Amino acid sequence: MSAVENRYDFVYLFDVTNGNPNGDPDAGNLPRLDPQTNQGLVTDVCLKRKVRNFVTLAKGGEPPYEIYVAERAVLERQQRRAWDAVDSDASDDDRKKLPKDEAKARKLTRWMCDNFFDVRTFGAVMSTTGANCGQVRGPLQFSFGRSVEPIVPLEVSITRMAATTQKDADSKGDIRTMGRKYIVPYGLYRAHGFVSACLAGNGAGGTGFSEADLELVWAALEQMFDHDRSAARGEMTARRLIVFRHESALGNAPAHKLFGRVSVARVHEGNEAPLGSPASRNLPPARSYDDYSVQVDTEDLPDGVTLIDRI
Repeated sequence: MSAVENRYDFVYLFDVTNGNPNGDPDAGNLPRLDPQTNQGLVTDVCLKRKVRNFVTLAKGGEPPYEIYVAERAVLERQQRRAWDAVDSDASDDDRKKLPKDEAKARKLTRWMCDNFFDVRTFGAVMSTTGANCGQVRGPLQFSFGRSVEPIVPLEVSITRMAATTQKDADSKGDIRTMGRKYIVPYGLYRAHGFVSACLAGNGAGGTGFSEADLELVWAALEQMFDHDRSAARGEMTARRLIVFRHESALGNAPAHKLFGRVSVARVHEGNEAPLGSPASRNLPPARSYDDYSVQVDTEDLPDGVTLIDRI
């Protein structure tokens, strides 16, 4: 498969209704927040997990689409497979450190890239106490997702109408169990992504990230929320995926200038108001995607840059 030869930058818009898009375990699973702005946050790791899960569903977890950082995976076991393929006679002590032989070290990392989709896509640090396969920089990276406006999480009381054990049922007249969960009534989130052709190449330093791999990533971003439903996450939906394709591997324009061409405004009764303006602050809270307008400035795009509206 041919490696990606073009740089890509993209804007990803997704929303949540009555759910928790990314709970913070250090804060009782409260939706992640920027404390200075009250904008909601979704980590890059969260987005990568959903991509990994989609690839597993779409490809069945078989090479070359295995997932290295799979749920409940033992990473050292995966790295030992690479050593078994490259140098099965190596001792346990030899496997603990990357070989001084550069060619052998490169074969180890190449085996991991060739077999594991997330290694050649996102990169990985593959050094453990039991086996060392080096580290790889991935060609595709996400920023944190950030809600376009402040959010106000709600704490909701919930009731379970069942006992945990027979002892609980016998000792209590009322077996109901009370609990709590957090939801965001509505939030539209924006994340940015980057694909480096220089890190995707088949040569030294490249992972072999291919055009087919890239198409699988686009499919994941378009469909992954449809396969990630849960009571905690409510209704999450991919709304826009706006891709800027560069003709060259190094790129034809700065990413931040391309991202600046994608703007989000509030809409109310047919009127638009820029986010953060006095007019937008006086509007009722947004409760659906229809409360926003997404505009993309396509005029006078830099030479060598093509805009692809995937969603």
